[in-house]
Amino acid sequence: MKLHYFYDPLCGWCYAAAPLANAAAEMLPLQLHGGGLMSGRVIDAQFRDYVLPHDARIARLSKQIFGDAYKDGLLKQVGTVLDSAPPITAVLTAEQLDGRGLAMLAQLQKAHYVDGKKVSQRAVLFSLAAQAGYDVERFNAVFDTLAGSGCDKHIAQSRRLMAQYQASGFPTFLLEKNGRFRQLDHHAFYGNPDAWRDALRQWL
Repeated sequence: MKLHYFYDPLCGWCYAAAPLANAAAEMLPLQLHGGGLMSGRVIDAQFRDYVLPHDARIARLSKQIFGDAYKDGLLKQVGTVLDSAPPITAVLTAEQLDGRGLAMLAQLQKAHYVDGKKVSQRAVLFSLAAQAGYDVERFNAVFDTLAGSGCDKHIAQSRRLMAQYQASGFPTFLLEKNGRFRQLDHHAFYGNPDAWRDALRQWL
């Protein structure tokens, strides 16, 4: 029995669901599936005007913090490219090295949404890996083996699995139990991980 978690590091609603993912990981194995939400998305005024109201709603529902360095810093850096593949590769790298993929995802989300870091850039990712206690050379070597086609295959597999079980959007939680899959409705639990734990116990 395991819980499949479909996420993207640059998805605001996945940031909202971070406490739910952490709570679930305390109860049963959690398998991460990166979704590849953004590829070459350039920050401009239109993008900023689109995401800020959504971020405000996410903050109200989930109690997650969106920092000034993100709202008034990163989102005003016109021309900055957002690409999900590098941070997903960092999550895959951490998972392969020591099974800390979820912790790396949380670190990336904080770096992006609170600290306004450019987590699509390799130098930023390796700095975050060092802060997490990884040997940067080793992290870099594993990252290189997973980057590019390896990450692309992972994203494609994530999307195939979602399509197979008619799951759409990020985040998505699929409970695998005795070979059967069930999508769990998490929407009512944003900002309330304790109620989410209770619901998980019933589903399990």
